[in-house]
Amino acid sequence: MNIALFASGSGSNVKNIIDYFNQDLEVNVKLVISNKSAAGALIHAENSGIKTKVFSYHEINSIFPIIEVFKENDIELVVLAGFLLKIPAELIKEFNGDIINLHPSLLPKYGGKGMYGNNVHKAVIEAGESHTGITIHYVNEQYDEGEIIAQFSTAVSDNETTETLLGKIKTLEKDHFPATINKIIKQKSL
Repeated sequence: MNIALFASGSGSNVKNIIDYFNQDLEVNVKLVISNKSAAGALIHAENSGIKTKVFSYHEINSIFPIIEVFKENDIELVVLAGFLLKIPAELIKEFNGDIINLHPSLLPKYGGKGMYGNNVHKAVIEAGESHTGITIHYVNEQYDEGEIIAQFSTAVSDNETTETLLGKIKTLEKDHFPATINKIIKQKSL
């Protein structure tokens, strides 16, 4: 199965996914797409010999350039790994539910527009939550409201900071995101 990763930032999850599937003969991370030419995710991809493509906001919203690249690369699954733009409804329909996302909270809490990265962690701490975590979900037309695939949690300590909570979330992401993608792929292959 050929997968495409979408990322806007440093690409820690892109690197984790590439490393996880590096020796897998059935799963091919074929393409990394970003909306930012300086995204670290592109460097991780290039270092692994994976094709990269940068699309502007306009190109993403017109969807046709993306669909063309998907067809050229036989993309069967799209994974949002730190991608900060909303996926257009037309692309979601075109890809028939085969787009998944990682969110750094236990949805439905702390999801929606503007809720990413430290914004989420700060909100979790300010609300006095005892637990938070990550949610892997299908993408629909609304921010962070798609069907939940899996959730993994961690405790929030009394003296938690956004930096320490970020570390806990990154550990959950590394331990669970690539493995959950693999489970999804195996289920689709049945």
